[in-house]
Amino acid sequence: MKLYDYPGVPNPRRLNIFLAEKGLDFPRIQVDLMNGEQLTEDFRSKSPNCDVPVLELDDGTCLSQTNAICRYLEAVYPQPALYGRTPREIGLVEMWNNICFTNGFQAVADLFRNGPDWFEGRALIGPHHYNKIPELVERGRQRINNFYHDINNHLRDKDYFVQGYFSVADITALATIDFAIWSGTTIPPECKNLLDWHQRVSQRPSIKANP
Repeated sequence: MKLYDYPGVPNPRRLNIFLAEKGLDFPRIQVDLMNGEQLTEDFRSKSPNCDVPVLELDDGTCLSQTNAICRYLEAVYPQPALYGRTPREIGLVEMWNNICFTNGFQAVADLFRNGPDWFEGRALIGPHHYNKIPELVERGRQRINNFYHDINNHLRDKDYFVQGYFSVADITALATIDFAIWSGTTIPPECKNLLDWHQRVSQRPSIKANP
């Protein structure tokens, strides 16, 4: 297997943290996102949505989309389990992973991709071109602030998103929050549960190895 990657950006970072937690590594090919290599016909044949990461299997099958790749790897390498160890945990992990991605990650993407000049005509990831909507920047900030407070409330009496169990939901949340901080929206000081969780989870070796 080999991995098409671009280190440091949020979705590849999510996968790289997941791989580190699993103790996995694969040969890597860096895709030059800044020069539009992800939009070429050759790469589009591997990634229909023109994004990274992409895992190419030994038989030539290509899997894109971070959650799809992680799901595949969880099935092939089930230990340590990161999508839940019991039916209850599986449901809770899936629920919180989706909430963190929808309410957090996509909100930061709205803010980020509708602001800077270098995303002109590329307001959405994918094979098609879309113009920016500047109003989404402010809405993105509002959504991120609500996300911070919502998960702060959830973490009031929990060490992880699923009590006692580090999972892919924590990985998605961590990558989302760091993406938001990098985009200029810091965690409010009143969100003490979230701040404590963020500080603690950031010390995990898998995360320190993938800043």
